[in-house]
Amino acid sequence: MFKKIGIFLQMIKFEHTVFALPFAFMGALLGSVSLRGTFPSWAEIGWILLAMFGARSAAMGLNRLIDRVSDKKNPRTAGRAIPAGLLKISEVVIFIIASFVLLFWAAWELNSLAMKLLPIAVFMLVLYSYTKRFTWLCHVVLGFTIALAPLGGWVAVTGQVNWTAMVFFVAIAFWVAGFDIIYSCQDVEFDTKEGLYSIPVRFGVARSLIIAKCFHIVTAAGFVALLVMTDLGWWYIAGMILSFVILFYEHHIVTPKDLSRLQTAFFTMNGVLSIAVFIFTFIDLVVYQY
Repeated sequence: MFKKIGIFLQMIKFEHTVFALPFAFMGALLGSVSLRGTFPSWAEIGWILLAMFGARSAAMGLNRLIDRVSDKKNPRTAGRAIPAGLLKISEVVIFIIASFVLLFWAAWELNSLAMKLLPIAVFMLVLYSYTKRFTWLCHVVLGFTIALAPLGGWVAVTGQVNWTAMVFFVAIAFWVAGFDIIYSCQDVEFDTKEGLYSIPVRFGVARSLIIAKCFHIVTAAGFVALLVMTDLGWWYIAGMILSFVILFYEHHIVTPKDLSRLQTAFFTMNGVLSIAVFIFTFIDLVVYQY
């Protein structure tokens, strides 16, 4: 049983939760402190955590199920659980259904707006896995899908959406889209051969890296806008500057002629960025409160 659980966690890349989860909690913190003057309750944090796990598990399970044929052809992904025969399709389908049930339950326990927005979240989670088949804007769709995490955190504790929440949503969407463009550069040849769409396939690696930089400039602008629109102070500014340094370094180590450090840029640097921004924001809000 434990071995099977390990395979499921490997299938959904559980360790990559570090990308979105800190920003989901950051959205909850910002929304709660800004509009209620207090921190989220432990119950709210728990339901947000369960919602995140359900949403991400369903999305990754769907992605692996839908892409199982192309994954088997791609040497980089042939070892994934489904093409490698480690999981049956029926097992993955049950896992996806259970994950959506968990997401529905968590949204139900939070508030009415979370339930009303749930169909949009489910639609986006399903849509992304098909986008590489018909549009090179798939990275943007992924970005706006994962950015539902911070927006969802905000909605979970406030029951409303305002301009601050939307700015945060857009900033994270372009952050994700930017690093997904960088990540997809390694699959240009395979995607071209299979007739799949992506920005690197459409514009080439060199131009795609420039587009990724532009997307991350939008993210940086969004972080600055958050500073202006909220009561965040010096601790947040320190975390924001650190995020700028990380983004700069990420683009510095990946060039059209050298993608050897792409994994470092994708996994390590983006994981550090999300955790760092959340921690500095948390400290800032604690100082602001006390």
